[in-house]
Amino acid sequence: MSNKEQLQLAIGKRIKMLRESKKITQQDLAAKCNIEKSNFSRLEAGGTNPTLYTLKIIADNLGVSLCDIVSMEDTK
Repeated sequence: MSNKEQLQLAIGKRIKMLRESKKITQQDLAAKCNIEKSNFSRLEAGGTNPTLYTLKIIADNLGVSLCDIVSMEDTK
């Protein structure tokens, strides 16, 4: 697995962890972020490389900072 794929997977896991900790469904968060549910699912699974802007939208809708989204401390 490449470094890029590892990073995508780690960010996806982090988003999923934050979303679940706030008891928000994938469907609800995807709708709030104006992202198709299937695309959001792929993002959480590490199958896509989200832009910084997309990560900011997700962070805002989760009520966390962008730093919280890209922090890799809790994903190992």
